[in-house]
Amino acid sequence: MRKQLGRPSGSCHHDQMNAKTTCAVVGGGPAGMVLGLLLARAGVEVTVLEKHADFLRDFRGDTVHPTTLRLIDELGLWPKFSALPHSRLERATVDVGAGRTITVVDFGRLRQPHPYIAMVPQWDLLNLLAEAGEAEPTFTLRMCTEATGLIREGGRVVGVRYQDPDGPGELRADLTVGCDGRGSVLRGLAGLQVREFPVSFDAWWFRLPRPADDSIYTLVPRIAPGKAMIVIPREGYLQIAMLIPKGTDAERRARGLDAFRADVLALLPEAATTIETITSLDDVKHLDVRLNRLRRWHTDGLLFIGDAAHAMSPAGGVGINVAIQDAVATARLLADPLRRGAVTERDLAAVRRRRVVPAALTQALQRQIDKRFLRPILDGDVTGPPPALVRAIERAPWLTFVPAYLVGVGVRPERAPEFAKRRPT
Repeated sequence: MRKQLGRPSGSCHHDQMNAKTTCAVVGGGPAGMVLGLLLARAGVEVTVLEKHADFLRDFRGDTVHPTTLRLIDELGLWPKFSALPHSRLERATVDVGAGRTITVVDFGRLRQPHPYIAMVPQWDLLNLLAEAGEAEPTFTLRMCTEATGLIREGGRVVGVRYQDPDGPGELRADLTVGCDGRGSVLRGLAGLQVREFPVSFDAWWFRLPRPADDSIYTLVPRIAPGKAMIVIPREGYLQIAMLIPKGTDAERRARGLDAFRADVLALLPEAATTIETITSLDDVKHLDVRLNRLRRWHTDGLLFIGDAAHAMSPAGGVGINVAIQDAVATARLLADPLRRGAVTERDLAAVRRRRVVPAALTQALQRQIDKRFLRPILDGDVTGPPPALVRAIERAPWLTFVPAYLVGVGVRPERAPEFAKRRPT
């Protein structure tokens, strides 16, 4: 029986880790932490390996969608979650000119217990999940522990090699689950084939001080000829993504700081008094946007879910929601085989069968958003929402339900398994 080791407080002091677990989860992001918590509540011995000392990494997605909010509620974590600093996004509007705006996404039309997107710093969400895991005797969270290799015996993956502050080590497991994101180390080591899809843009991430009145900020991009920007309110500051044409990071940096500031002010004139807080382009982080999917999500003893199985574009902000739903489905399908100590390749294939269609359809939607909306914006061909869309929404406001459902609920929403549900404490 285990307790959490390596609390997400920045400390990397560890007690001796057992050399064997039932399920090794590599990556302490949303998918990994949800999977670890759910499996522990099923009585499965699970160890989550997270390479960092804490969860405090900037420029992560902070959108917690209605189906994830429902999951948090079902897990009995709602009182603690609702106490976290957060803001609510209930609808998204766009400027259609002449001082008019229209609502294009209305989450209030969803039949969900929490019909909105909660903007919560991801580290707060991960700390909440870690705290919930600590209450489970079969849950171990191992911070400062980076997976560096796979252990194979007879053609089967039987665990991972890792590096922690005490040096290299090995953790053997009946099943290893790769939740280590779009840059997955394990995916490369496994040699599984990846299908790449074209993407027209990268993103520059930076932050600016948050003004007192931020009611104007939504997840709908601000656009101008050749420019697009998404402004996300966080506690005390604004997280901003400026979209740039794919592969132009070095070229745009060469234009210098003044050109960058001018581009920002063209889309965000409210930043005139704060833009000088960006004193160097080193303050601007480059995200190489990728859109890809594994053809096969598993090999014997090893499974991939979330971005490690299907890297999502930032378009729509749905990657976190899809990854968490992957984790819920994985826990439901594999808890019994893991308890029995008899996880087969057929069991692992069942996870892909359930989740590949939602992932593929979501990526197809993102590709269409890229092709029909974002690429034309960056090419300078589009400066506003399509007139036909504006007319359709004005005639039939109920159409705002469709993008709200696709973004807030998803193609195949997952509910918490009965073994993981708890009453609030």
